Amino acid sequence: MDNIADKIDRLAKTLGKKQPLEKEYIAYQTLRSDYENKANAEIKQLQQACKKERISSLHGSADLNPQWRFDTLINDADDVNEAISIAQSFIAAHDDPHWRNNSSHMMIFYGDYGRGKSHIAGAIANELIDQYETSVLYRQLSSLLDMRFYSYDFNSQDSAGEKFRRMQQDLLNVDLLILDEVCVNETMLKKNAQSWLGNLLRQRLVNHKNCILITNHELGELEIALGKYCSESINEYDKYKVRFSGPSRREGLAPEVVANTPINQTTSTRSNHKSGYQPGQDLYK
Repeated sequence: MDNIADKIDRLAKTLGKKQPLEKEYIAYQTLRSDYENKANAEIKQLQQACKKERISSLHGSADLNPQWRFDTLINDADDVNEAISIAQSFIAAHDDPHWRNNSSHMMIFYGDYGRGKSHIAGAIANELIDQYETSVLYRQLSSLLDMRFYSYDFNSQDSAGEKFRRMQQDLLNVDLLILDEVCVNETMLKKNAQSWLGNLLRQRLVNHKNCILITNHELGELEIALGKYCSESINEYDKYKVRFSGPSRREGLAPEVVANTPINQTTSTRSNHKSGYQPGQDLYK
C-alpha cells in the first residue's frame, strides 16, 4: 500500500509539477561553525566602526592641526632628527602597559619661532590617538590663563566660570597635555599663575599623565619665567629636552632684499608683483 509521500509524488507527476529537490543534509557542527564565523565577522566590523568613531572623536576634542604629521615634517637639521628619534621612542613605549600606568613623562621643546616644535608635538599626539586611542589636549598657555582670569568675573553672562571649570577637568584628566607658547612674551608669570600651573603639573604627575611643553625661552630663562614652584613641579617628571636651533620653516611677511640690489629695482619688482590671494586662502602656507 502506497504511503502518503508516494501518492503526493504520483499526483505531482499527473499534474506535471516538479518535485522540489531534496535538501542536502548539513551537520549541526558545520551549521554552528558557519553562524559563529558570520557573527564574529559582524562583531569585528562593528568594533572597527566604533574604534573609528572613537578616534575621530579624540581628534576632534584634541584641537590639533590635522597637518601635523611626521610625513609632512621638514627634516633638514640635526635637532629635528633628535626630536623625531625621541618622539618615536616615546610613542613605541606606549606598547608597555606598565610604562603607561606607572610613570609620568615630560618633553620640553624649546627654541626660536618656526623651527617645527609644535609640528613634532602635534605629530606625536596624532600618532598616539591613531595607535593607542590616547586622549590629548593641545592648548596655548596664554589662552588658558586668559580663560582663568575671565572666570573670576562673577557678573559675566557668558558662563566663563563654568567653561573654565570644565576645561580644568580636561587639563587634569587627558593622557597627554600639550602646552604651547609657554611664557611667550613673559619674563615671569604672575605668582597666582605660577601656583595654578604648578598645581596642575603636580596633579598630573601623581596621576601618571604625560606632558609636552613648547617654549621660545632658553631653559634658564624658562626656569625664571615659570618660577621656583613650577620649575620644581617639572623636575619631578622624567624629562626629555630638545633644543631646536635649525632654520625657520616659515616665510617672512616681506621678501628678502638681495645684497647689492639697487633700491629702485627692488621697488619696481614689488610694485609689479600681483597678489594671487583669494578669500579664505591661508597666507602662511
